Amino acid sequence: MSKATSAARLTAEGLGTALLVATVIGPGIMAETLAAGNIALALLANTAATGAMLFVLITMLGPVSGAHFNPVVSCVFALRGELDARQLAAFAVVQIAGGVAGTLLAHAMFDQPIMQVSLHQRTGASQWLSEAVATFALVLTILGTLAARPAAVPAAVALVIVAGYWFTASTAFANPAVTLARTLSDTFAGIAPGDAALFIAAQFCGGIAAWLVGEKAFDWRGKTA
Repeated sequence: MSKATSAARLTAEGLGTALLVATVIGPGIMAETLAAGNIALALLANTAATGAMLFVLITMLGPVSGAHFNPVVSCVFALRGELDARQLAAFAVVQIAGGVAGTLLAHAMFDQPIMQVSLHQRTGASQWLSEAVATFALVLTILGTLAARPAAVPAAVALVIVAGYWFTASTAFANPAVTLARTLSDTFAGIAPGDAALFIAAQFCGGIAAWLVGEKAFDWRGKTA
């Protein structure tokens, strides 16, 4: 756990999640404007921006809070004994609040209506499986890279999310805070509120499965290199 103060850790988690969500939603709006209906090009732009920002945010804020920006990741670190229940709850609250703030910020920057509700339906077994797989890959990447080469975590996480945009049917939300934030944006990145709950359930299933594999199969019990 970082030696930073509790206030600094929470600020890092909220700010980092806000900037991450703004980087997910903003490029989606930009791409919809510039890509002339080319969805593949829009997704490519979204992928590149998100991967780049993840690398920067984890490099910058990792030493402060661990750079979770994700309630599933925080839950896994609580299971590893690195956060207590109170810290986990505080992290989750600021991550969700930061995600909402990032959505509103993206709308403001692109002169969109600030308050929106997404109408983009994302549901079905393939979507839920994709979210479980994406979150499994994300958490396993974090735990494995921490055990093998901690300095490579920013690059490894950025790369697994970049890959997840393209190898999963859901485009790898892999984050409950981001999922909730995206229900508030009726743009390229949005998800209808009624579809969010099963996305989030799948994300927790995938994350906890990755923790179990890391601990039981690979003996990554809180190990860092």
